[in-house]
Amino acid sequence: MHSSKALFSPSSSSTFLFSFSSTPQPLSRAFSHAPKPQQLRMEPLRAASQSNKEAKLWGGRFEESVTEAVESFTESISFDKLLSKYDIMGSKAHAQMLAQQSLISAKERDEIVKGLEDIERRIASGEFQWRMDREDVHMNIEAALIEMIGEPAKKLHTARSRNDQVLTDFRLWCRDAIDGIMGSMKRLQVSLITLALKNEGLIVPGYTHLQRAQPVLLQHLLLAYVEQIDRDIGRLVDCRARMNFCPLGACALAGTGLPIDRFMTSETLGFTAPLRNSIDAVSDRDFVMEFLSANAITAVHLSRLGEEWVLWASEEFGFITPSDSVSTGSSIMPQKKNPDPMELVRGKSARVIGDLVTLLTLCKGLPHAYNRDLQEDKEPVFDSVKTILGMLEVSAEFALNITFNQDRIQKALPAGHLDATTLADYLVNKGVPFRTSHDIVGRAVALCTSKNCQLLDLSLDELRSINPVFDEHVYEYLGVENAINKFSSYGSTGSACVASQLDYWTKKLEIK
Repeated sequence: MHSSKALFSPSSSSTFLFSFSSTPQPLSRAFSHAPKPQQLRMEPLRAASQSNKEAKLWGGRFEESVTEAVESFTESISFDKLLSKYDIMGSKAHAQMLAQQSLISAKERDEIVKGLEDIERRIASGEFQWRMDREDVHMNIEAALIEMIGEPAKKLHTARSRNDQVLTDFRLWCRDAIDGIMGSMKRLQVSLITLALKNEGLIVPGYTHLQRAQPVLLQHLLLAYVEQIDRDIGRLVDCRARMNFCPLGACALAGTGLPIDRFMTSETLGFTAPLRNSIDAVSDRDFVMEFLSANAITAVHLSRLGEEWVLWASEEFGFITPSDSVSTGSSIMPQKKNPDPMELVRGKSARVIGDLVTLLTLCKGLPHAYNRDLQEDKEPVFDSVKTILGMLEVSAEFALNITFNQDRIQKALPAGHLDATTLADYLVNKGVPFRTSHDIVGRAVALCTSKNCQLLDLSLDELRSINPVFDEHVYEYLGVENAINKFSSYGSTGSACVASQLDYWTKKLEIK
């Protein structure tokens, strides 16, 4: 690995740029150093008239300008301007490398870097003029740099193409996006743990097939979602590691004959190493598909959480009451109080899944190396990241603003014979084979159904009429509280097991 004194340091904070003016306020906590949305909002792009168009930086062999329809259809500046911070980062690193390799002078390097920094300030302040006839973020910045400093700027594109340039920008953006998403995931985990700690000892019905199954501690159920989110974080960690390789210097597809140092630019930008194959470097979108796949799985997890809470907030369940601050009403029915945020979490999962399908379809059947189709890879990624961040933030907010209705839950617990499996365990402990135990308890449940009572209500004589193996200790296993106390296997819903899980997570997430 080559070492060098960097002219700049990539930001260690997980700040990356959005232009979505509708970004929810809570997202500002995740990206406190990012420019304000209004600073990034672009004025509507207008196509330059045929007479006012400037010559394209690539237009040496062309005698005619493209039509306005073609220009409007092929431009990408309306969305890839979000990459401007990373385009400038990559250009600074590239200029530094060119100077070290004597492809430009130190003076030219310094002029280029100063000019790029001036452009970066103008973008942040909203003063920078984005032009559609300059097509994309790269050409807008390069053309502006040429206007500012002249000839030295024309040397910046030495030994690089827009093909490797855009992939470098995109990988840097996605890398920071992953860091931001993981931060929001951890905040949701903390919110769920906080909710669990506030409801110690609360028993709720556990469901399979959406039918009453066994009693579980609410804390145990909430921790199940914490575990899912932790796997989501792990997928992003793995994705980030595979993503963190540098395309810069691969040029259009074949590399270059100029004496560049790809290891230097890779190190300066915080990548693990340069990508080994120049064709792969400019055509690969695996990192994007993997990223969107991880987001889609997270979206499914959040949708399942949303569905559970929407059900539990219904009159039929009545297990939770969301606060007014996370609820909405009806325009016609004055009594309504709707858990809309979690319904939208459930609904927006479709967008995130759709973004993944878009990328998979886009890349299907594309020949190597770069094809203009790949310009369409960015908007689904920007949308996926914006959407998943919103879903995570509002889910965390919702978790901190709900109350569990303990009386309603307590009254609902007797229904469904939730202690039946624990009763079967009692018989197994007395030496009865499990299949026989299953049959005995099934007949006991049938008796309860005929009498409209609970297992706990059956007398010892009634139990012995089913099978003489029962004794007075059977009542230590009946009732949801006794059932909970009998769970002891690793990872179970037993009080001691759940306390151990909570202790693990409070330490891992540093919750005081």
